[in-house]
Amino acid sequence: MALSNPALFVTLILCVVVFASIEAAKEKKKSTKIVQTSSASAPSAGWFGGSQASPGDDAIRTSCEEVEDFVVNVRRDLHRFPELMYKETKTSAYIQSKLKELDVNFSPGWAVNTKTDRITGPGGTGIVATIGTGTSPVVLLRADIDALPIHEEVESDIKSQTDGQMHACGHDGHTAMLLGAAKVLKVLEASGKIKGTVKLMFQPAEEGGAGGKRMVEEGVLEDEPKVDMAFGIHLWPALPSGTVGGKPGVVLAACDRFEIMISGVGGHAAMPHLVVDPIVAQSALVSSLQTIVSRKLSPLESGVVSVTKIEGGSAFNVIPGAVTLWGTVRSLSTESLQKLIKSVEDISTGIAQTHGCNATVRWSPDYYPPTMNDDDLWFGLGEKVASKVAANGEVTPTNPTMGAEDFGFIAQSVPSNFYLLGQSSEKMKTDWNLHHPKFTMDETVLKRGVELHVRSALEGLAMLAKNKKSEF
Repeated sequence: MALSNPALFVTLILCVVVFASIEAAKEKKKSTKIVQTSSASAPSAGWFGGSQASPGDDAIRTSCEEVEDFVVNVRRDLHRFPELMYKETKTSAYIQSKLKELDVNFSPGWAVNTKTDRITGPGGTGIVATIGTGTSPVVLLRADIDALPIHEEVESDIKSQTDGQMHACGHDGHTAMLLGAAKVLKVLEASGKIKGTVKLMFQPAEEGGAGGKRMVEEGVLEDEPKVDMAFGIHLWPALPSGTVGGKPGVVLAACDRFEIMISGVGGHAAMPHLVVDPIVAQSALVSSLQTIVSRKLSPLESGVVSVTKIEGGSAFNVIPGAVTLWGTVRSLSTESLQKLIKSVEDISTGIAQTHGCNATVRWSPDYYPPTMNDDDLWFGLGEKVASKVAANGEVTPTNPTMGAEDFGFIAQSVPSNFYLLGQSSEKMKTDWNLHHPKFTMDETVLKRGVELHVRSALEGLAMLAKNKKSEF
């Protein structure tokens, strides 16, 4: 019919051409559409909207690589002479001497121990240094400086010179990386490239003493100029060297530690019917505590209850009058942590009474909140900075860990990001877990930690300045 009607034939041809043009335009639009491939929730617009760019990316990396020898030597100095929480006097003096060499302004005397009835050591070993204009905006970079009561089992020329004390959690590396960042940032300050202020927080007593909380209470975040955002780093043996891990939301767990004393009536081991045996009670208690997570928490909640130390008795033929247990409870939320705490108290009391004993439960002066990466800050800045620093050019997604971190006190107060810096080397065994007597550091990653600090500071200040301008 179309062939017998030329006008109709022409009309049909035109329709086909128009239809084909429309479909081609749709396909072009579809091919340029940005597709969200991440299973994580997309960043909200918030006040972190828009990507930033650090001035002179190549120059930043070069500057961070140039301070590598300085950073490694600092780390080795600190490793030889570890000090426990609230007693880091030599460590603090060493850090201050390095800041003076770098001509960086600082104030000592932070983190005075206000819990001396429970934790030994005077504190006051914390330091806050500042680089930049001394005005807003303000980015805080943090490192911890204390060691652990662990006997080092690594034979090297930098082995701990203090028996029974060791930097087994990488705090010597954390401190060295922040001092390296200070060296780089001080040069940038002289050239006018720091548009705002960078606060450097060297905090004592991370290992259970809540030194970070003491510094928050003393005003490290609120003192003028006030801190707008904060960043921290932890060396991470579970990740390969050269990688940078992290995620939005919960990174590390909330934690509290307990001390349970079970009191009975002691006596001769040959006459157990004349005593009230706390040993039997504690045995039942240890087993019962392991049911808390499986029966008191929802299967959708995460929790850990660990008994780590037991003391009682002094002779093979004497039933003691008391036994003491120590341990920790951990969860990924403060709410779940409170459930664990209540369950430990209830079960301890019940088991002790069942065996004719009494139970006294004490907790640490300060439980640690979960360490949270602010979603907007992570998507707007942290993820990009981590990708730039990582050898593979991308951030390594990580699952939350039940380890706890003093940085949580900062993260609950200001928007914060906490990076996990991989340090498991293929060339030497550096994958011993944190708090292990054979923990060994891959020093080649320290310069990456310096770069993480420097880029976070510069991009953070740029982001804050941009968003402040956009408010008007």
